[in-house]
Amino acid sequence: MTIKSIQRILICSTACVSLAAGANQALAHGGQHPSGDQHLAGPGAWGNVQLVGKVTVSNAADDRIADVAALGNYAYLGAFAQDATCDANGERVGQIGPDGGVYVIDISNPAVPKEVGFIKTQQDTYVGEGVQAINITTPSFNGDILLMNNESCGKNYKAGLSIWNVTNPLKPLKLSEHQGDYTVDDIPNRPHDSNQIHSVFAWDAGDKAYAVIVDDDERADVDIMDITNPRKPVLIAEYDARKMFPVSKNRAHGTEVFLHDMVVKKIGTKFYMLMSYWDAGWIVLDVTDPRNPIYVGETDYAAIDPVMLAKTGVPLSPEGNGHQAEWTFDNKFMITTDEDFSPSRAKFTITTGPSPGTYDAGEFGFTNPVAATLPDKTLNGPTVFGGYGCANDAASIPPASVLSPNTGEERILVLSRGPVDDPNSNFEACFFTDKIAAAQAKGYDAVLVANHHAGADAGDEPGALICGGTNPTIIPVMAACVPHTSLHVMFGSAPYFGAYLPTNDPGNTEPKVGQLGQRISIQTTFDGWGYVHLYDAKTFQPLGQYAIPEAHQAAKAQGFGNLTVHEVATDPANSRAYLSYYAGGFRAVSYSRAGIVETGGYLDPKGNDFWGVEIWNHPATGKQYILGSDMDSGLYVFSIKP
Repeated sequence: MTIKSIQRILICSTACVSLAAGANQALAHGGQHPSGDQHLAGPGAWGNVQLVGKVTVSNAADDRIADVAALGNYAYLGAFAQDATCDANGERVGQIGPDGGVYVIDISNPAVPKEVGFIKTQQDTYVGEGVQAINITTPSFNGDILLMNNESCGKNYKAGLSIWNVTNPLKPLKLSEHQGDYTVDDIPNRPHDSNQIHSVFAWDAGDKAYAVIVDDDERADVDIMDITNPRKPVLIAEYDARKMFPVSKNRAHGTEVFLHDMVVKKIGTKFYMLMSYWDAGWIVLDVTDPRNPIYVGETDYAAIDPVMLAKTGVPLSPEGNGHQAEWTFDNKFMITTDEDFSPSRAKFTITTGPSPGTYDAGEFGFTNPVAATLPDKTLNGPTVFGGYGCANDAASIPPASVLSPNTGEERILVLSRGPVDDPNSNFEACFFTDKIAAAQAKGYDAVLVANHHAGADAGDEPGALICGGTNPTIIPVMAACVPHTSLHVMFGSAPYFGAYLPTNDPGNTEPKVGQLGQRISIQTTFDGWGYVHLYDAKTFQPLGQYAIPEAHQAAKAQGFGNLTVHEVATDPANSRAYLSYYAGGFRAVSYSRAGIVETGGYLDPKGNDFWGVEIWNHPATGKQYILGSDMDSGLYVFSIKP
């Protein structure tokens, strides 16, 4: 595809241009966003999109609401445990807020949706990507079921898959709870708990029904369960697609390869699974026999990011982060989304010592940007190792005064991602935000978070890195993620990717807390936020891309919320699709072999933070509506003008 054709695909409608012109400042406000954090401001609805109704749920808080599903006259909203009640180690602190679960919303009158119930999870447990409501008819069960994933916020959490009977949504009945794979003990001293799962998707296959779940705790992260009898789900298959199928080696910047989300669709007489496999893109499997999946094909990220090339002329490798996808109504295309929270990448160089060198790196999107913070636009200086930077070990981080920077240098703390499978640190991994905040509290100017052994996949992905996480306010330090290899080089040992070794083993090559490292240098380049792809479903070849204008404007890299796409829902009857775009709002697009074109959207004057998007037809009228879940408030209901 030529640069001109890419530019043509990215041309905005008049309404989109007016939005960009009217959204050049971020607004700080309460109500819509309880913390008063900043978001991109919008004009309300434009183009062919019309706001029909909305509801703010009880206990609304920043990032409280997750995914959305709908069935019959009801919508279901996943609920995180409130962020304020989780500390750096995922433990509950301070005033105990509400746990996670699923809000039940009556949408029989779409103009006035009403909260009518809440299905609570186990204490310290939250629900995220995995909310789905479907009808199944099997010899063991006939009715509506609600499926939800379970992840942790505290020591008392219970993980796995939960299934509820919502044939009567006002009186939900628990069918099974915390089911899944038990082969990894992810909580010390509790070997019988199922693994955490990040998402779930179920399908009715006639006499059988199945659900695929994302296993957070194993490399064999594709787990398939037989839910023919939803009271007794059974794990029947698990596999690592990287090892089982020829997953592409032409991966995106970061090279993190894992299952994140998936859909299953019956096409003809067979069932196919479309898997979002992060930096490896999207993989299609024939799962007609779930125990014996058949590889069909996969997408491949281009060598050069087409959107950044068209926007700036800068040839950068694509960011990756293949998050979610759906087939179109006619199965001719796949529309996919890249979720990217880091709008810049870094050139990271170890400048001193016996093995100087340059590595890929990324800059976190919720910290002070290097280019805008430092007059010389270069982060450089001495380093010291501080461990994991979690609640359990943050006190051992040495003060920044142990470093002696030269004029024009910064004091830089190096932390490790995790811990994961480290016998020397038997506590749960903490968030990137908490690691970076711990460095800031100790007086450091900047922090590097090095990938761990699991992230480097025992050396199969030595350059792998990830800069995930969000924060409603900017942490006032600079921060970047770097590969595990560089951790060893900075602290004078040969790169090592095997199992962590006990501290009393003389072969242990991990740095010690307080150990001084080599000097480093980092320069960053703006590379935009995540965006949308259109692929040919038979050839897996790219046909076009779509991004909101603000997502590729360097001036909006900070202070306007996350401007990356999250999810897509394709219209079941025509060539339309709908996008939840975090702080970029709700977007409606049309598509053809020529590419993707925006047709309308919605962005509240007070800003939005859309996570989920779902198409719903009113049971009584047959009219189509589109549901959007706003993380900070609740449910929005939209319609599309003829």
